[in-house]
Amino acid sequence: MTVTDKWVASVRYRSNHLLLLDQQQLPHNTVYLNVTTIEHVWDAISKLKVRGAPAIGIAAAYGLTLWSNAEKETDLNTFLEKLKKQRDYLASSRPTAVNLFWAIDRVTAAAQSASSVAEAKLRIEQEAQNIQAEDEEICRKIGEYALSLLQDGDSVMTICNAGAIATSKYGTALAPFHLAKEKGWNLSVYANETRPVLQGSRLTAWELQSNDIDVTLITDNMAAHTLKTKNIKAVIVGCDRVAANGDTANKIGTFGLALQAKALNIPFYVACPLSTLDLNTKSGDDIPIEERPEEEVTHINGVRIAPKGIKVFNPAFDVTPADYISAIITEKGVVEGNYIESLSQLKEEETN
Repeated sequence: MTVTDKWVASVRYRSNHLLLLDQQQLPHNTVYLNVTTIEHVWDAISKLKVRGAPAIGIAAAYGLTLWSNAEKETDLNTFLEKLKKQRDYLASSRPTAVNLFWAIDRVTAAAQSASSVAEAKLRIEQEAQNIQAEDEEICRKIGEYALSLLQDGDSVMTICNAGAIATSKYGTALAPFHLAKEKGWNLSVYANETRPVLQGSRLTAWELQSNDIDVTLITDNMAAHTLKTKNIKAVIVGCDRVAANGDTANKIGTFGLALQAKALNIPFYVACPLSTLDLNTKSGDDIPIEERPEEEVTHINGVRIAPKGIKVFNPAFDVTPADYISAIITEKGVVEGNYIESLSQLKEEETN
């Protein structure tokens, strides 16, 4: 299925199936995968067909919904036991993005107070839909707070893709650029290509260009020179997990970008929903870092570019220490300074 809407949704729910934007085929083809089982959802998450922490969480929530709608079990206790197993199965698809666990835990919890299997199924579906609807409003608020840190005419750098296709709409790190366009502002964006999977060149460049936003693509090793010579006013990135102390895991290359920004006295901002905050993880040292197949490094588009038998280290994420982060932008406001206190307070306000 090919879609040509200005806003290309990453996940579309259709009761007995999901339409997942296959981000592996971008920018050349805008194709939706017809996903009918929880196994298909696991595969799509694991193989980066759906990616971006919020979108992963939304897809996983609907994965449980697909399983629930097809499940024939009539005993409530047995159904809930099976639901827990399916939750654990989806949790194994990717280890770093905390939104995945947050979403499937939220959906699983919604079913616990049901008095029948039919009610549990309804609660599961409604909770997944709530997660998706809430994410769009959350992203808009993140974008509005991010814009308060920028001015019309600014040039900003980003890495990976924390945009509309990684969320319900707008994105996190890319939200201010979409909202700036709506306001008539002119922001210039420098997008790092984001090796080895090239989310910056395949996805961010495509998304911003499609929305007529001024975007310039650079290779990752051009970042320091670009920061120094192109009057970059800020760096804005998304993230997959924020530890209690403010340490942040994001796509590999983010830490290096933070080091460069610090050296050049350029603000470095992390944009994320509060669902990405993991107070149970004390610091970045405790965040599990996913390592991916060596073929992502040794091959491009199926063509080998490295010697056969070469050893490969391919971490998908790195951790930026809180000391290098100027502020964390959430849907509840801009957090800076003592992250241990401020993030804990925001999370407490969210749950009350």
